Amino acid sequence: MKKYLFATFFLLLFFIPNGKAAYLLLPMDEVSQKNHLKAYGITYWVLDKGVEAWWLLNYKGGSFAFKHNPIFEKECKTRGVSYKILPDAQFNKVLAEIESKDVNEAAMKLEVAPKIAVYSPQFGRGGKKVQPWDDAVTLVLTYAEIPYETIYDTEVVGDLLAKYDWLHLHHEDFTGQYGRFYRAFNSQPWYRENVRNMEGLAASLGFKKVSQLKLEVAKKIKEYVVGGGFMFAMCSATDTYDIALAAEGVDICAQMFDGDPVDPNAQSKLDFNQTFAFKDFQLTRNPLEYEFSSIDHTRGRNVNPQQDYFSLFEYSAKWHPIPTMLTQNHTRTVKGFMGQTTAFKRGLIKSDVLILGENKPAGEARYIHGTKGQGFWTFYGGHDPEDYQHRVNDPETDLNLHPSSPGYRLILNNVLFPAAKKKKRKT
Repeated sequence: MKKYLFATFFLLLFFIPNGKAAYLLLPMDEVSQKNHLKAYGITYWVLDKGVEAWWLLNYKGGSFAFKHNPIFEKECKTRGVSYKILPDAQFNKVLAEIESKDVNEAAMKLEVAPKIAVYSPQFGRGGKKVQPWDDAVTLVLTYAEIPYETIYDTEVVGDLLAKYDWLHLHHEDFTGQYGRFYRAFNSQPWYRENVRNMEGLAASLGFKKVSQLKLEVAKKIKEYVVGGGFMFAMCSATDTYDIALAAEGVDICAQMFDGDPVDPNAQSKLDFNQTFAFKDFQLTRNPLEYEFSSIDHTRGRNVNPQQDYFSLFEYSAKWHPIPTMLTQNHTRTVKGFMGQTTAFKRGLIKSDVLILGENKPAGEARYIHGTKGQGFWTFYGGHDPEDYQHRVNDPETDLNLHPSSPGYRLILNNVLFPAAKKKKRKT
């Protein structure tokens, strides 16, 4: 009975009009907001309650707004998110100012909280994964209190991707070469256990090789995007994804990875028409190198860590709302960070791909976006925006120390991006 009364009271707070109509504004500029990352989580939480929100592009750093009620205000206080209460008339004045032709701003309506899937392995003992690294996306989703479900090859091959609006690809090697960790880590227990687990998983799903399983996964993800899905990838899940698609039907794995030699003519057999982002890249022939191809700009990168920044492009909010959403931030200059795949060589990016962020002096793109069929994809170079050179066995980043991280904001822009478009999910 008490639960019923509480639920009734909760609904009344949502749907009975207040005497004084007002909006909650979450400013996202550098000065006004004390926890930018959790502000995304608040906005997602509001959407998940069935209440629409506004994303005010380029207004005070890309602010959020939604109808005021006491529960929303209390949640902002609980999570430490800065907010302002604006009367209806004042909020309508803000909207009118944003729609003026004299400012590069726009008001985007957010409608539905996207259902999120993180593609990540579940192997391990004692609740720990075999891979001794941490994924920036799961870290920030957890910190922002945005719910997600973890899936892997079984679910993808089983055609369960259609349940989700947004898919993140964990630090992954879609070529079946186990991250090219062989030279440094092949004697480590975690590496050997991962190989056993992956070979067992491939066999259980009807594949003779891990590379064949990963190709099938890559193709299923491609179908998902073409059909209208939103896909986001970081670090090695970016270039290895395209490499796998380009190498369909070609053995690019050395004997230590799949038991037989690489095709000596593999390079000439690559089909760049199949890729999302990259063209004309050269495969790395030495299997002992910690590198997959010429796409990545990590090796030989002559950038001083203290001066490693990339700039976000500024787009017209009214005419190009999608790239504008994806680049919302309280700064246009973001501190760089490394990964197995740190950045993308400009000359190997297809002409129809949008470059959202670049280190121009270094000749590299850090943050790129494109469309495929009815869907969208984004590739973000580097591993952890607040750990410049995250290494195997390093501790995970504590985002309590970085509540306003510009690099992590770019991830969360992608998380909320699908909310701007109503989608029907299969259950």
